[in-house]
Amino acid sequence: METVSVKRTLKINIAGGPVPDIEKGPAVSAVAVLPDRFPFIKPRLLVKKGDRVKIGSPLFADKDDKNLKFLSPGAGTVKDIQYGHRRTITRIVIETDKTETGKSEEAVPFEPIDEKRLSEMDRDRLIGVLMDQGLWPLIRNLPYRAIPPPDEKPASIWVSMDPADPFQVPSHIYLKGNEAHFVRGIRALERLGAPVCICESQNRPIEDETLAPLVTHRASGPYPVEDPGVLLYHTKKSADENRAWFMTGQDVVLLGRGLGSGRYPTSRIVAVSGLTNGNGSGGSANLNRFIQTRMGAPLSSLVRNPETLHDRRWIAGGLFRGRTAAPDGYMGFYETSLALIEEAKDPELFGFLRPGLFKPTVSRTFLYALHKKHFPAKADMRGEERACINCGKCEQVCPVDIMVQYAYKCIYAGELEEALMHGLLDCVACGLCSYVCPAKIDLAESLKTTKHAYYEDRI
Repeated sequence: METVSVKRTLKINIAGGPVPDIEKGPAVSAVAVLPDRFPFIKPRLLVKKGDRVKIGSPLFADKDDKNLKFLSPGAGTVKDIQYGHRRTITRIVIETDKTETGKSEEAVPFEPIDEKRLSEMDRDRLIGVLMDQGLWPLIRNLPYRAIPPPDEKPASIWVSMDPADPFQVPSHIYLKGNEAHFVRGIRALERLGAPVCICESQNRPIEDETLAPLVTHRASGPYPVEDPGVLLYHTKKSADENRAWFMTGQDVVLLGRGLGSGRYPTSRIVAVSGLTNGNGSGGSANLNRFIQTRMGAPLSSLVRNPETLHDRRWIAGGLFRGRTAAPDGYMGFYETSLALIEEAKDPELFGFLRPGLFKPTVSRTFLYALHKKHFPAKADMRGEERACINCGKCEQVCPVDIMVQYAYKCIYAGELEEALMHGLLDCVACGLCSYVCPAKIDLAESLKTTKHAYYEDRI
């Protein structure tokens, strides 16, 4: 087993996090698919408002590849189709059938794939099955984190057992009772013709005797060392290995479950964190939990008394890589966490003169640097965006050794080729550069947007 250690990272001292038990979420009256959360996909609707759908019914396809279809996570009626900027489809809402009678929801039947058939299946046939059953989008590629085209040949396939973002669902939570599904998912990935690299966290080694022999790498270090892009950067030997695929461990479970059951998998475990009170008391106590829910669940179904949380910012998908959402929103396809943090308040009077004992900082600006205690996460930036001061803080925490401030300035000046030379494509959008920037520049978003634009210009 190879150990991957990363020196340029940052230990995030955020208080809170879910309790170690799983709670079954309430039944939901609606689920949704968010087409705009699939990067680089141009959706073509296959349903209209008022249509009846089953679990596994196609809702939309990619205009560039009509075989790439995205399926419904619920059975019922298409209640709403919402559009955003330039008529992009942002939300397809399905009002689910009532199941109080105990009858399960209708589902499109697929042919189950047992271990024997899987071992005999060639690559092209397996890809066809994954496309038909809506499981192909679970796989993404590097460096662009897009759904890979079926004819792409990766150098390797990475499976990160523990998500890199803080307060996500750890491996021992989602693997419990799903070991067989995980193994089936790994066997399927092995049939795709590339080495499968499974990386565990040094803090959470895989103890199950059937799964432990599958592990090939161990990640050592703080966030975001478990990220597949970081792992690939620190293990690749040549540029030929840049084209790799990756999956999360929980998505591998879904892959194996879908193949084995012949039914589109809709189960998800979501980590919910109310990160206002560092000691776990007060309003945060009844928010921190793992919830067994379903794909595309309403955000309001994941918390108790959502109407009382008007002073919180809802972040779906991760503290550093997630998106700001609304209480009436829904979970995205890849999202497995919901964080609720205290919104920014009015500016503090003469705040620049105060010692800042409880103001987190990575420099010595405030006295907080003397104790490094865990702190509750808040949305307050404690300042406004200013010009880059060339402090180099961003480079000190970049896990893939990008010259961030120079790449940013090249982007600002419109010199894309120079930004690429400084490592733009290696960026994993971990957000640490934005987090530590004393000028409050959203460096990570700038690099991510430019990287996406570069990809779209090439396809």
